[in-house]
Amino acid sequence: MTDIFEQVARTALPVAVDVHALQLTDAQFLQLCRDNRDLRFELTAEAALIIMPPTGSLTGWRNADINYQLTAWAKGDGTGLTFDSSTGFKLPNGAKRSPDAAWIKRDRWDVLTDQEKEGFAPICPDFVLELRSADDSLPALQDKMAEYLDNGAQLGWLIDPKDKRVYVYRPGQSVECLEQPEGVSGDAILPAFVFNLKGLW
Repeated sequence: MTDIFEQVARTALPVAVDVHALQLTDAQFLQLCRDNRDLRFELTAEAALIIMPPTGSLTGWRNADINYQLTAWAKGDGTGLTFDSSTGFKLPNGAKRSPDAAWIKRDRWDVLTDQEKEGFAPICPDFVLELRSADDSLPALQDKMAEYLDNGAQLGWLIDPKDKRVYVYRPGQSVECLEQPEGVSGDAILPAFVFNLKGLW
């Protein structure tokens, strides 16, 4: 494990490290995350370990607002649960991903065991949101959004404050690009939820 962090120390973050040789189990990956709480980790379906630093203050503020709005709606709606950016999920393709915000229908969540809920739950959220920070690669985030849909997500938003755009992802449809919208609708997946973007720009 030391070799991984020596490589990271010499590389600009975020960085992808090939960990095929380590053959990390789910428990070992979870322990790696717990032992390094100042970093965020993801594992691709191809076993590349993605290591990300803490966000900058502006991104953190935007993320807090996103989660506040989504959680406020979810508490009123009552049909599902929200999750913040520190939450990891094991997707059906084997990737372990941590969207910046997510929502899962309660009936899907309730069938998981307590042990599954304590770790990286083996479920793809119904709704996922990724917020582009200043250093994020837009194509990499777009690939990540496509992966969520391929693994069962019903709605996804990629918010890009840099270009003031929101990319809306729906299964079986072309990606919709909204230019500097004041709000974006949750469609039928998040009924009556309209995310207010005015403050984020």
